[in-house]
Order: sequence, then structure tokens, then C-alpha cells
Amino acid sequence: MRELALHILDIANNSIAAGADKVSITIVENQGDDTLTIKIQDNGKGMSPEMVALVTDPFVTSRTERKVGLGIPMLKYAAESCNGWFKITSEVGKGTQVAVQFQLSHIDRMPLGDIADTFLTLELGALNVNWVFNVKRDEKEFYFDDSELKKELEGIELTEPEVIRFIRSIFKEGIEELQPLKVTRRN
Repeated sequence: MRELALHILDIANNSIAAGADKVSITIVENQGDDTLTIKIQDNGKGMSPEMVALVTDPFVTSRTERKVGLGIPMLKYAAESCNGWFKITSEVGKGTQVAVQFQLSHIDRMPLGDIADTFLTLELGALNVNWVFNVKRDEKEFYFDDSELKKELEGIELTEPEVIRFIRSIFKEGIEELQPLKVTRRN
């Protein structure tokens, strides 16, 4: 995967497959600490401690359509290759949290990618999930919990073209207001 947004999509899809009806995605860029942290938390079926211990092995997957699961092992490798870390915690019946951190200025760190479109894809791809998106860049923050929007729409489908345009504008404008960091490379 060439962008971290694709890893976010992959892990969020794992959450959906695990039966989650609430998924929170938090992205924190901190120039002062030179870190980029991503956390994805769900309330899905969770995993046993044995499965958590094996989940970073590319030849272990719970999916039946293929025999390998490369998403999480690749993300772990990418983080550790950029002076970062990877952590997964899970409890059966309660859900899973994947957290990963990168050195923000590391020359090999993948770009974040189009987070606004990633959020829109997730929002429209799993309408029965309560999505909570939070992006922080230093002191600025974009926060979106779709439960309020769904309440306000009172039965109007999120897939209506006008609603899609509205949601896209919320994500694009909210994230653009954060202004991307000017990252200086450190040796």
C-alpha cells in the first residue's frame, strides 16, 4: 500500500467484518514531537489473546476467501521502519483497537493520502456503522460524529446526491482548515 489512508480503509473494513456498529478513527500529527499517530477502535466481536498474538503474521487470517492477511503486518513493518511502533489490543465481545505511530519527518514514511475521501468512502460504504472521525494537527482539530447528522436527516438516505455533496464538503473543508504541516526532515 502506498498511502496510510489505504491502511486505514483496510483496518476499518476488518472492523466492519467483525460486526462493529461503531468505529472511531483518530489521526494525530504532532510536529513538536515529530510523530504521526493513527488509532482505529471498534466495538466488534474482538479477538482472543491467541489471535492477537498471531495477527501480525502475514500467513494468519480469519478470512476464508484467502489464506494470507498482509494489511496489518505491512502496517506494522512500515511503522517500525520509520522509528515508530504498532500496537493492537482486543477483547472478545468488546472490540479491537489498532494504534500505530510513525516518525512524522522520516524520509520513508508513506504519505497520509486523501483522508477526506477515505472518510467519505467509509461513511457511505457502511451506512449502519456509527463513524467517528478525528484529525488533529498540533493545536487544530477536525471532529465528526455521524450520529448527529443521521438524526438531523430524519430518514433521508446518506446516499442521496445532495447529502453526499454535503458530507464531502464537511470532510474536505474541515480537514483543509487544519493546513498540512510543513515537515522538515531530520537526520
